[in-house]
Amino acid sequence: MIAIFNKFKIGLLPMYVLLAILTASVSLVSCSKDDELEIQNDFPFDVKIMPVPKDVANGQTVEIRITIQRSGNYSNTQYFIRYFQFGGQGALRYYDEPPYLPNDLYSLPTEQFRLYYTSQSAVSQSFDVWISDNLGNEKQLTFQFNSSD
Repeated sequence: MIAIFNKFKIGLLPMYVLLAILTASVSLVSCSKDDELEIQNDFPFDVKIMPVPKDVANGQTVEIRITIQRSGNYSNTQYFIRYFQFGGQGALRYYDEPPYLPNDLYSLPTEQFRLYYTSQSAVSQSFDVWISDNLGNEKQLTFQFNSSD
């Protein structure tokens, strides 16, 4: 190899400089934006519901216990609830708060809570509850109660 350098009269110092430049350029190319550390903050969730009665009488209130179960933990996740009644008439509320208005979005302050549904008709009743988070995840729950009058 020294014979090659002697033949072309190239000193070792320029070769070391060239080698250093090549090494630096390969190192810089390998560090791209695609290698940035990703922090996951979007965790899907499940919703668990305790059993509820199948029958409800006009004026009767049914307790619905709900728990949001996260698949991961991101401290800035916020949860919301909305509902729509498509059969019969009734009122859904969070603890002792005023009843929810259909299709309005309400904030949920905790991940474990109770809803109270009060029947306002003598026919079967059906409604959907959507629980969503501020990251676009959503779960739909359907409740159906038979009239017991």
